[in-house]
Amino acid sequence: MPKMTNLKNAPPVPFDIDGKVMYNDPSTEIIHLTLAPGEKLDLHDNPNDVIFYMLEGSAFLILGDKETEITADTCFRLKKRVLRGWINRDTTQARLLVIKQL
Repeated sequence: MPKMTNLKNAPPVPFDIDGKVMYNDPSTEIIHLTLAPGEKLDLHDNPNDVIFYMLEGSAFLILGDKETEITADTCFRLKKRVLRGWINRDTTQARLLVIKQL
């Protein structure tokens, strides 16, 4: 039987946001991220390519000075070192998977 992780029991990410580490091995890390209404994740980069999949709700992806609304069931990839952030301008939470290709 493979090792399984439940969202309720997944370890939190080591920064101040509602993120849970759902899977981690030497090549891949999957994080479940929840953005509350009005919540913002400041601009940051990552040393790895990252795939995002919006599970529920919507949020704005910030790339430099441009913003793009990402809605449920949308998937995309960003190359490493791309400066990005998120903001949830909706009245409901946004949930997304962050898949890091380590």
